[in-house]
Amino acid sequence: MSKNITPSKKIHSIEDARKLAKKRVPRLMFDFVDGASGDERLCEINSTALDQIRLEPKVLRNIEKRNLKKNFLGNDFNYPFGFAPMGMCNLTWPGADKMLAEESIENNIPICVSMASSTSLEKMYKLSQGHSWLQLYIYQDESFVMELLERAQNTGYKVAILTVDVPIQFRRAKDEKNGFTVPFKIGPKQFFDFATHPRWSLTTLLNGIPKPMNFITSKRGNKFVRSESRGATDWETLKRVRDAWKGKLIVKGVMSPEDAVKIKDTGADAIQVSNHGGRQLESATSSINALPLIRKILGKEFPIIFDSGIRSGSDIVRSLAFGADYAMIGRPLMYGMGADGAKGLRRVLNIIKEELSTTLGLVGLNDINDISSEIIAEKFFKDMKY
Repeated sequence: MSKNITPSKKIHSIEDARKLAKKRVPRLMFDFVDGASGDERLCEINSTALDQIRLEPKVLRNIEKRNLKKNFLGNDFNYPFGFAPMGMCNLTWPGADKMLAEESIENNIPICVSMASSTSLEKMYKLSQGHSWLQLYIYQDESFVMELLERAQNTGYKVAILTVDVPIQFRRAKDEKNGFTVPFKIGPKQFFDFATHPRWSLTTLLNGIPKPMNFITSKRGNKFVRSESRGATDWETLKRVRDAWKGKLIVKGVMSPEDAVKIKDTGADAIQVSNHGGRQLESATSSINALPLIRKILGKEFPIIFDSGIRSGSDIVRSLAFGADYAMIGRPLMYGMGADGAKGLRRVLNIIKEELSTTLGLVGLNDINDISSEIIAEKFFKDMKY
């Protein structure tokens, strides 16, 4: 291979990045990122449902200048999407958290820091120059969550995301098959997997094995137990979090219109429509099909974020047309970093941004804020317009 040909130059689509990442990252890690729950079909269904939405191109419109800037929750962002919370990103490629933070600054978009991040919330806030939002779950020790909220408040965080769709974890067959655990348990199978991916393994060793730093830096000495039940989380829990957190509160993992109304009434500032990227209830509907139903019941003004299944800039436009105000992307970022580190991440983001701008122009619009259900073409989807 020529010295001038880097893997990122082979990335012309998100699927290209995925295929490259599959080759360069140990199977244990790739499957953790790429996998889903149960039979894994919901992950595919999410993307297929988005792809089935057809848009109506409009012609003879002056679309030479196009605006992709979006105000969400009082913040002016350069694009209508941010980085979804993802735990232990540094497992995909060493330094992944730093790469994501740098791109959040470069693109002026939010990065959602997972409770299970490989970098502490304080360090991520510094790395991202304040572009960070904090995501958390309610574990058995609720006081630990309150500690994290206090740390976030003291650090300068203005937005917290409470994820509520993982009261218990659904079975993930690939993780079980590969022996994925945190911390790692290295057996012959895992040793062979790492040995056949020497670049990842050596770089990871040099940078240190990733650890859940928000737990390690806790004054309470909490330990991260991936399988720990969060089943005690209920409506009273949400009220306590709302009372404790003075900033903006987003509730993530909402698929039911009835739940959406109750969450709004409890005082949340926004809802994130999501089926956890297909990683929870395998028999759930696609997130995009739930979105217009939730938009209709909440009305036009209440802020809604969308995730699950986005694989292109066109998918972001579709989600906005179906009622979202903002979108979050996850797996494509990990594919990019797995394919070629920071260069791969930037390449994936450039593809998404270009597709976003082009799609906007081809439906005859100049401003991302003008997207509505009117750009949806087929009658099936017109019947679902809000």
